[in-house]
Amino acid sequence: MTEKQGMSKKEIAVSFLETVASGDVRKAFKDYIGNGFHHHNPYFRGDGESLMLAMEDNAVKNPRKIFEVKRAIEEKDEVAVHSHVRQHQDDLGAIVVHIFRFEEDKIAELWDIGQPMPEDTINENGVF
Repeated sequence: MTEKQGMSKKEIAVSFLETVASGDVRKAFKDYIGNGFHHHNPYFRGDGESLMLAMEDNAVKNPRKIFEVKRAIEEKDEVAVHSHVRQHQDDLGAIVVHIFRFEEDKIAELWDIGQPMPEDTINENGVF
């Protein structure tokens, strides 16, 4: 029985992100990414290898990354994960949304959208 068996797509997406944030990027890609995977991050080539190498580089530069899921939503073959990502304890971080498209139980496509966490906000509801 593989680790993914019995997991919802939402659980797989969150586990992928948590594994990447912990620095075990290759394990995350091996366990959760499907053949033909592609992504839409505008700062890297669209193939899985390029994204994996960029994530590994980030993990080396930021070994104390803090990743907090605020909510995850699953609908059919898509999952959205809204999170707070900080590179280290003193970093305000970023508000990030990852959108995953699945084929079976593997991640086939990924979009990520982020904005820096503001120091101050006039919105009394906060960013989360």
